[in-house]
Amino acid sequence: TNKQLKALIVPLVIEQFLGVLVGSMDVMMVSQVGEFATSGVSLVDQITFLFIQIFSALATGGSVIAANYIGKKQPEKASDAAVQLMVATTVIGAVLMLISLIGNEFLVDMIYGSIEADVKEAALIYFRITSVSYPFLALYNAGAALCRAQGDSKTTMRVSLLVNLVNVSGNAILILGLKMGTAGVAIPTLVSRALGAVLITIVLLDQTRPIHVARGKRYRFDWPILKKVLRIGIPTGIDGSVFQVGKLLLASLISTLGTASITANAIGNTLSSICCVPSSAMGLAMVTIVGQCVGAGENEQAKYYTKKVMKWAYLAIFVMAGAISAGLPLILKLYSLSPETLRMTKMILWSYCGVAVILWPTAFAFQNALRAGGDAAFIMIVSMVSMWLFRVGSAWALVKLAGLGVMGVWIGMYTDWLCRAVCFILRFRSGKWIRFASRKD
Repeated sequence: TNKQLKALIVPLVIEQFLGVLVGSMDVMMVSQVGEFATSGVSLVDQITFLFIQIFSALATGGSVIAANYIGKKQPEKASDAAVQLMVATTVIGAVLMLISLIGNEFLVDMIYGSIEADVKEAALIYFRITSVSYPFLALYNAGAALCRAQGDSKTTMRVSLLVNLVNVSGNAILILGLKMGTAGVAIPTLVSRALGAVLITIVLLDQTRPIHVARGKRYRFDWPILKKVLRIGIPTGIDGSVFQVGKLLLASLISTLGTASITANAIGNTLSSICCVPSSAMGLAMVTIVGQCVGAGENEQAKYYTKKVMKWAYLAIFVMAGAISAGLPLILKLYSLSPETLRMTKMILWSYCGVAVILWPTAFAFQNALRAGGDAAFIMIVSMVSMWLFRVGSAWALVKLAGLGVMGVWIGMYTDWLCRAVCFILRFRSGKWIRFASRKD
């Protein structure tokens, strides 16, 4: 029913809005320090997003295995899978933390090459502090996925609300009050991620939950369960990681265009992500909706609900894009930008809003319906080909050969969207995505 759909989607929308809103406020506050600080934070965030893809992929694998055990009426094994996931992701987060603490300057130089000295200094300060948060970030991702696996999206929404309030308050105090510069945005990020990990762990210590962390039990790595988690997590991670590597390469390309281009791109990324939040949440909900339909053998219902949710996704992005376009001059007054940066930012965001209302839901939210039908391999292939051929390849040509500057990167991204949208629509119409899901092993 529509009531059930709303109960599933609304908490996801709120949680994602909170994350994006805090990201926007981070950029606004750090922009008061200077464009060099905004650029440095943006460059490091691109690296962190790559690590988040790894954590999210493992979380997806673990939550699927745990949910399967619940479906089999084996709650003890579901909880064992939960613990394996939380321990494994935390260990991986700790390893990435050590790598980042030791090699932060090497990573920045390797990825971004020659950037201005003040931008690099800001990036290194932010990188060194926030890298300590990686184990906490990994633990939170795992715990949040496990809550959603047992149908509890409201808890993750509430935890997200508290964590983001701490983050924003810390930014206001340290950046605007104590004038701590780049460190003022990094420290609240670390504290809020640690708080999120602690809170989500406390939630999962509740022994009445179907999936929980058993108390007083000694845990060791259970390789059979870990193999099941990785069997799902690795393919899921390949798609997201390759996508993020492509974005890192584009960030490296933009870093050669100067501080104004880096800053305009950072603000464009932040505000454009707000535009897509409701549609993105509907894409996440589609995994549950379509997955249940296909699992029940109701293929026609899977098609019906896919079309229904997609209509909502398009309506949502139309409203958001219209609001951002209309309010853009006022929104950009919240940032401290040079005239050149302001001009580029307006060009980026107006073009984004115009193209997104046509292509974004089909290029991204829609793919979750195919993934829920079991067609993950097709999505991975299309994503990888489209990313490297269009988003990276055409962007490089438009920047280096056509001289379009930072706008060339965004135009290349739009061609990537078009390729994805066409491929996914054709796949959906063919019906192969459902036949693939229905096929017995």
